[in-house]
Amino acid sequence: MTEERRPTAWEVLKIKEYRNFVTGRFFYIIALRMVTTTLGWRIYEITHDPLAIGIIGLSEFIPAFVLALYAGHVIDKSDKRLLLLRTTVFYLLCVAGLLTLTFSSVVNSLKNHWIQWLTYTIVFVTGVIRAFAGPALNAIIAQIVPREKLPSAVTLNTSAFLSASVLGHATAGFLIAHTSYLVIFSVVGVFVVLAWLFFYTIAPKQIMVASGEKRTWESIREGLTFVFRTREVLGAISLDLFAVLFGGAVAMVPVYARDILKAGPIGFGWLNAADDIGSMCMMIALTIWPLRRKQGLILLYVVAGFGLGIIVFGLSKIYILSWLALLCTGLLDGISVVIRGTIVQLKTPDAMRGRVSAVNSMFINSSNELGQFESGLVARLMGVVPSVVFGGCMTIATAVTTWFAAPSLRKMEY
Repeated sequence: MTEERRPTAWEVLKIKEYRNFVTGRFFYIIALRMVTTTLGWRIYEITHDPLAIGIIGLSEFIPAFVLALYAGHVIDKSDKRLLLLRTTVFYLLCVAGLLTLTFSSVVNSLKNHWIQWLTYTIVFVTGVIRAFAGPALNAIIAQIVPREKLPSAVTLNTSAFLSASVLGHATAGFLIAHTSYLVIFSVVGVFVVLAWLFFYTIAPKQIMVASGEKRTWESIREGLTFVFRTREVLGAISLDLFAVLFGGAVAMVPVYARDILKAGPIGFGWLNAADDIGSMCMMIALTIWPLRRKQGLILLYVVAGFGLGIIVFGLSKIYILSWLALLCTGLLDGISVVIRGTIVQLKTPDAMRGRVSAVNSMFINSSNELGQFESGLVARLMGVVPSVVFGGCMTIATAVTTWFAAPSLRKMEY
């Protein structure tokens, strides 16, 4: 397609189903980010142990990773819209569980130890839900918009995701400072209900793979084989995997906000949001000025820059410098997300979108939680600041290694 004929991002918004989908996802992500921010603060408030924050990530990572491939198989042979409705209801039940743990009668009758481990249990269940919901949210886009509009749809979808992340983190920080955990999780429940209502307006979607067409393992293996044989997809996913795994400094933001920067809950909320603010600004820029050439080369550069930003954040003891460092990492991460997301959408056949999205989720999304655990564990062993700096250095090393190990990715354009 010539540059002149390429659809603009705003054309996609003319599709009513896509507008409803993005709006529903917007409310859903606000809810998820509010839960993440609130639990990080509450668990550290209870334990004063960075490893305890890491265990939150591990609790969600284990089920999301173990079930990812099976979830992809299920998604491809299911109505994705119905699957989204069901997983949203299950997530609402988890929010209800977290809400119950804020009742004064429950808090007074349970020790902090029990509240901590019951929270981990609920987070484990959300990991099961996310194994199915995350890939379904990505896979359904191609059934809503025409193929020629997929790059624009991916950009706008990511913009909505990041806008919701900013609002979720900031809202949680504000509510932590001025209200109670009971109010916070009540607000989260309202957002989840709104998400369900918008998802409900989407029409049922065609099942791309017949239920009895393949055995489960054969179907899963087919998805894995496709990813490992498609070098552009494998290279982009692998690069992002290790960058996110080692660059998970955001997991230590509660420690920095409370003990190093003395920022308080509102400052904590804005630190958490800084990365997403940067990414959102970049999404707006890429919507107006999309990347036309040398996307693979750009991807390597931005991952290395991301690692440098993490190092600056780790060493900083000045709040505004720390915030700006995270803002810059967000700007760079925004470019990475768009490039990787576009590659996956364009290279994947319709009948395999659920499985490929699941592999992508297993590599990338689960690496956020594993990175959170890695950050907490290394912080316990090395100290908080050295652990963050170490992660930034490893991210740069990943970009350099990929430069030499994957020349096809370096030369890739779309």
